[in-house]
Amino acid sequence: MTIGPDLAALRREYGEQGLVEAAVPPSPWPLWQSWFDAVSDAGVHEPNAMVVATVDPDGSPSARMVLLKGVVADGPDDGFTFFTNTASRKGEALAAEPRCALLFPWHPLERQVRVEGTAHPLSADQVAAYFATRPRGAQVGAWASPQSQVVDGRAELDRRYAEAEDRFAGAEVPVPPAWGGYRVQPSSFEFWQGRAGRMHDRLRYARTSSGWELTRLAP
Repeated sequence: MTIGPDLAALRREYGEQGLVEAAVPPSPWPLWQSWFDAVSDAGVHEPNAMVVATVDPDGSPSARMVLLKGVVADGPDDGFTFFTNTASRKGEALAAEPRCALLFPWHPLERQVRVEGTAHPLSADQVAAYFATRPRGAQVGAWASPQSQVVDGRAELDRRYAEAEDRFAGAEVPVPPAWGGYRVQPSSFEFWQGRAGRMHDRLRYARTSSGWELTRLAP
């Protein structure tokens, strides 16, 4: 049974902009920042949304969308920061295999950025500092949700949330024991820019002992 439109016939031509080696900086970080600024200025919904791809302990791949919450550029501790329940599927995957991949899907600008790297757990102080800035509802939700676990239904989630609200009524919500964050330090970036005839631009920066090496990939 075929569902929906003829997917093979869904096409659009790319080519509003180009990406050439002579016009990019020696480090990928300024280019990533300029692209992020452009997608933010364009009014794209949640420009900090990114896909995090991991490998489970049994070798199964999985991917999900999370929100980027911090960037440190051009230094020994550079990387992209996000927060989550460390007992979730992605948390267990990163504990077993910290190598992972990120994807920024900025299709309205005919762009995407792929990042491969290693996830490093954030310190308890870093996690607490960010958790304190979250809306109270999100703080309560972090206690209420056994992320990635099977639940009986929506009623169970509502009950767990109500219980967490009662537990912390009139008090600050502390950081849950299984809640934390990661800094993904890149080993490579790939900047993808759509071009006409599907001859897209793909520039890859690879981290080396002496800096970043820039190469072009065929589309």
